Amino acid sequence: MDTIEVINNPEREQFQVNIDGETASLEYRFSDGVLVLMHTEVPEKSGGKGIASALAAYAFSYAREKGLRVKVYCPFVQAWLKRHPEVADLLTPGRD
Repeated sequence: MDTIEVINNPEREQFQVNIDGETASLEYRFSDGVLVLMHTEVPEKSGGKGIASALAAYAFSYAREKGLRVKVYCPFVQAWLKRHPEVADLLTPGRD
């Protein structure tokens, strides 16, 4: 697969990947200056291609670039974090 292009869609509060006519997304919110990662959704036919991981990586790159802390509610991103301890410094204390 080619490089996965992630975009920020602030109107929908989502980081998105457009693939095969469908949209994969990582939904976010802002709360007191914290980027809150809510839910990742990838169309079934596009699963297993690293799209959700690309969305998670983009979210943390975005947070670092903007000087934001991150809180994670999304189960996929929580699992992704176990494989990417290099971004743990961005997490808010006491994450669930």
